Amino acid sequence: MILFVNACARKESRTKKIAEALLRSLTAGDAADAVEEVRLCEFDFPKTTETLLAERDKNIAAGDFSDAYFDLAKQFARADTIVIAAPYWDMSFPAVLKQYIEHINVLGITFEYTPEGFPSGLCKAGKLYYVMTAGGDYVPEEFGFGYIKTLAESFYGIKEVECIKAVGLDIVGADSEKIIQECMTRKNFK
Repeated sequence: MILFVNACARKESRTKKIAEALLRSLTAGDAADAVEEVRLCEFDFPKTTETLLAERDKNIAAGDFSDAYFDLAKQFARADTIVIAAPYWDMSFPAVLKQYIEHINVLGITFEYTPEGFPSGLCKAGKLYYVMTAGGDYVPEEFGFGYIKTLAESFYGIKEVECIKAVGLDIVGADSEKIIQECMTRKNFK
C-alpha cells in the first residue's frame, strides 16, 4: 500500500500536482499498489491537553492501540511506500503536518526504544518521498524536509528518503508551470 499524506490546502495546489504525477508513476501498471490518501486539511486533530496525553499514555503503557486515536499511526506503520505532499510555508511546512506527526509518533506502533534509549523504527515502508514547492528560492533543508528525513530515518526506520521539489515559482518573471514540468521531467513523471 502507498500512503499519500496530503498537506496541501489549495484545490489547485502545485505541490499536489507533482505528488499526483509521482503517484501515477509509482502505480503505473501495478493495480496491486493501492493508494490510501490522508487529506490533512480535512482532519480536526484534537487539542493536545493534559487529559488527552494521560489517556494516550495509559493506552500506550497497556499496549492497547484499539482507540481510533491510533488509527493514523497504524496506517503509517503498515504502508509500503509513503508520499508526503507539503508546500513550503513560512520556513517549514503547514502546521497540520506537524499535528499529523504528533499523532503518528506512537511508541509501540511507529517506533520503540532500544535498551540503550535510542529510537528504533517499526514502520514497514522502504521509501518515503517528500514533495514540496516554494514560491522563492531560499529553502533551507533543516526546517522542512530535514525534519521529516530525520524522523523517517531515526525514528521510523525508513532508510530511503527523497525530496522532490520545485522552487522559485513566485519570483517575478518565473514561468511556474515550466518549473513544475521540468521537476516532473527530471523525475520521469507523466
